[in-house]
Amino acid sequence: MPARDDGLLTRVLHAGSPPFENGAAPVNVPVVRTSTVRFEQNADRIALHRRREAGEAVSTYGRHGMATHRALEAAIGELEGASRVLLAPSGLSAVSLVFIALLSPSDHVLVQDSVYGPVRERIEPLLKRLGVSFTYFNASNGVPAALLQPTTRLIYAESPSSFLYEVIDLPALAAFAHEHGVLLAADNTWGAGLLYQPLALGADISVQAITKYPGGHSDLMQGAVSTANPALGRRLLDTHDALGLSVGADDAYLALRGIRSLAVRLAQHGRNALEVARYLQTEGDVIARVFYPALADDPGHGLWQRDFKGANGLVSFALRRAQAAEASAFVDALRLFGIGASWGGYESLALVAPSSRIREHSYWRGAEPVVRLHVGLEDPADLIADLGQAFRRVLK
Repeated sequence: MPARDDGLLTRVLHAGSPPFENGAAPVNVPVVRTSTVRFEQNADRIALHRRREAGEAVSTYGRHGMATHRALEAAIGELEGASRVLLAPSGLSAVSLVFIALLSPSDHVLVQDSVYGPVRERIEPLLKRLGVSFTYFNASNGVPAALLQPTTRLIYAESPSSFLYEVIDLPALAAFAHEHGVLLAADNTWGAGLLYQPLALGADISVQAITKYPGGHSDLMQGAVSTANPALGRRLLDTHDALGLSVGADDAYLALRGIRSLAVRLAQHGRNALEVARYLQTEGDVIARVFYPALADDPGHGLWQRDFKGANGLVSFALRRAQAAEASAFVDALRLFGIGASWGGYESLALVAPSSRIREHSYWRGAEPVVRLHVGLEDPADLIADLGQAFRRVLK
């Protein structure tokens, strides 16, 4: 393990490396699959159970994870600046873990109105049934002081936001939350820990869909919840255990392998996406607005420059004078962009954003259809040519 004063990229590459045994070690941690953990002596079993009950990340049963999982947790911990990382079988299950672990009947939660759609569609109905109340706030208006209630226990945010990439002032939101004794959790899937570190900016909890950029190859489902607060880590661990959340060793291995190349992939995604975003700005006759915080004229560009270390491959744009059917035809006309709802893999994707989700975002109130692109690792000149031919075929 390198010294802690090494840079983040170095620490992420070396985190969780297997130790030397008899003078040798593999580069990658082996895939360790098991349901049952065997103990040499009953005293060993008792001692390990006690260590786990005290909060240590040790395994007494397969559901708790083995060496492969510990290595992945260590790598994500380096990315997030976290002392406790809990793995979940999907990004949504990781988000659900945060809400379920931190909220009780009669509690109130403030949620940024442009967060990941399933927070509204799946988590809110579940928690309302259990007696938790929700209020959504417009992050562009600053801290939601007027919406705070005596029972507010959690603020949940996402920066940049889903689909339209609204960048929020997370340090200001964190200061507000802590002034009022409220916890702040942030969805960090866009930044993947490498581009953005919510914990360092004041958030109490960071959540990621490891499915996306850490995995990087569109072949696994996984989530992670990270915190640097030991007491919060314990609350999250207890709920994680109660829900029986676990991740297969093979998926943990794939995620760890993806993280080793995360820096170079994200840098290329960002370069390609910026080229595509600048091209889209030249198509003003068919595009009303381009959403990408790395663009100098994006409303969130200043905050992005202050708090982020780069941009990823997500670019959205609103079509001018188009209807939903034309947006659908445009996506169908693309040759190199597959049609898909996820992102973060090496491939380029396009999706007509569901109007029901865009309407929830106070960040932008336009009526035009929005197309989201995930700009992959293909030659950006080829992607731009593909977009151009689709514009000509459908919208010009």
